[in-house]
Amino acid sequence: MTSVLASRLDDQAAWRRALERGASAFARFLLEHDLDGAGQAGELDALRQRLLSDRLTLAFVAEFSRGKSELVNAIFFGQSGGRVLPATPGRTTMCPVELFHDPEQPPALALLPIETRLDGLSLAELRARDEAWQCTALDPARPESLAQALAAVTRTRRVEVELAERLGFWREGGGDDNPPTDADGLVEVPAWRHALINYPHPLLQRGLVVLDTPGLNAIGAEPELTLALLPAAHATVFILAADAGVTRSDLSVWREHLSGAALERFVVLNKIDALADPLLAPEQVALQIERQRTQTAATLALPPARVFPLSAREALAARVAGDGERLVRSRLPELEAALAAELLPRQAEVLAGGARQALLAWRDAAARRLADQRRRNAEQMLELRGLRGKSAAKIATMVARVDAEAAEFEQCTTRLAALRAVQARQQAAMLAPLSTDALREAVAALQSGGRASLALGSGRAFRALFERLEAALARAEQGAQEIEQMLQASFRELNAEFGFALSASPAPSIARARAELTLIGTRYGRYVGLSQGWRMAVPAFAEQFRRMLLSKLRIVFEGIATELEPWSQAQAAQIDAQLRERRQGFQRRREALQRIQGAAGELERRIAEVEQADAQLRALQQRLAVLADETVALADKVLAEAVAARPGGEAAAPAERPAAAAATLRHEGADAARSLDERSRAA
Repeated sequence: MTSVLASRLDDQAAWRRALERGASAFARFLLEHDLDGAGQAGELDALRQRLLSDRLTLAFVAEFSRGKSELVNAIFFGQSGGRVLPATPGRTTMCPVELFHDPEQPPALALLPIETRLDGLSLAELRARDEAWQCTALDPARPESLAQALAAVTRTRRVEVELAERLGFWREGGGDDNPPTDADGLVEVPAWRHALINYPHPLLQRGLVVLDTPGLNAIGAEPELTLALLPAAHATVFILAADAGVTRSDLSVWREHLSGAALERFVVLNKIDALADPLLAPEQVALQIERQRTQTAATLALPPARVFPLSAREALAARVAGDGERLVRSRLPELEAALAAELLPRQAEVLAGGARQALLAWRDAAARRLADQRRRNAEQMLELRGLRGKSAAKIATMVARVDAEAAEFEQCTTRLAALRAVQARQQAAMLAPLSTDALREAVAALQSGGRASLALGSGRAFRALFERLEAALARAEQGAQEIEQMLQASFRELNAEFGFALSASPAPSIARARAELTLIGTRYGRYVGLSQGWRMAVPAFAEQFRRMLLSKLRIVFEGIATELEPWSQAQAAQIDAQLRERRQGFQRRREALQRIQGAAGELERRIAEVEQADAQLRALQQRLAVLADETVALADKVLAEAVAARPGGEAAAPAERPAAAAATLRHEGADAARSLDERSRAA
């Protein structure tokens, strides 16, 4: 009973491997023939790694006792013969649990002790510290060992109220929101802060990551869960109880954490088996379920098609027993089909679209270099054919002319040095607003603006911070535009005066970074308002909030900086490459003329060598086009299938390059050679 989700993930894994093989072949071709520009090798490798390792994160969110863990079991572990995640009545999963597969690490369960909250370090910082985690090896051959190990996520501890307050599970004046104290005055808190499960489950091996979360609105909920982990998920599945519908607690979780437009949201009405009534006909029960579905959709302002009534318990039992009819009655396949139809095409558009645009850009850059080499070969061929029947004195004159041209060409070095100096200054100015130091200074200003804390009243300082950050992005964007304009003007002059074939590529767009900054401001801004003021009054929470905010902002700013800096460096690198090639060309021309001057028959041999070199370059042009076009065609096919698979969706139009322009790029070197050849014959 392979699910639609599993089969679609298989299809996606297949085309991702095919695209990676195409990108690898293209990278080898560029490297072998010295056509890889500065930074392109690293960019190609990054593309290949993304195609191979990019993951799809699916988060399951619910308040306690909604059947969330049972739903995860039904979707992912039905073939294991029983429950894997603990799903007994009452509180089960007490900390966020991430399930994934990393083939480079052994299967294991890693648990982060709750005491790590006292250090103020975020989960992102602690992931790199192996000593902070308690690990248990898992045996994939014994699925029951996973269930036994995972029982640890239900563990709790009893601590004094003072420690519970420091850990974030108690607050003064919290009333009924605080956990109860026992006869000894102790408070029950989770034993663990986070759990990581590396397990070779077939769906996880295909790149799926599952995030199982405990209640979000309870005191002590991990702040990084709502600020970082959930926003990073590709989709969330929000589980409700079919017999209760949307409770006040459910609605609070939805409005505070899941109602953002950036999230792909699916709602599950679980436990429809609890609505079965021996006094009602099956049709009447089905009508009740549909009515509950409609009311839920209206309450959450979602289309009814995004609400899925089902029974996770029945689905798990059906999968364990291999009962296909019972599985259909559980209505779980409807949710799995929707997840596959909505999520995978979107991921395909992102991956395949990115690969397509990158390959086209690299192909065009390599095609320009080959065309420039063929143009210079054509010029040399015209020069050599013009020497037929000429005297030794004429050849000596030609040698002197080559020397004069080389000397004249070397005058460009002063211009190039000045250009590099100007570009270096502009690059430093462009990157300065994106530096980590500037970011830390801005976040520090937030804390001082919030009167030395991030408690109630810091909303104005928070808005001022993001206005400052938006201004920093605008300055970086303006700096990139100034570099691009300066290079375009300088390259036109250098091409006209010294015969270069320099071309300034467009600067990377800041739009994505600006959109990510807006999302961060929306998500984190919730915690500086009235409703969450009590959380920000806790020093430990406020410090973690500041660290997480800085970490998220660094990702955005470092991300755009790592696009802008290599782009600027690549523009300068093509100058060095063409300068080296031109100098080598002058040297080859001089040496050829000297050999012709000293030996009869050398002229014809040199003409034959140039013709052979041009034939090789022409073959490289053809091979370049085939390698790139085959992979781009595959990406186009994936994009078209993704659009067709998404119900009512439209893909963002990929960056098109007109066929005429592509043909011009591939054949402009041959046209130059043919034109010069005709001129030499006419002479």
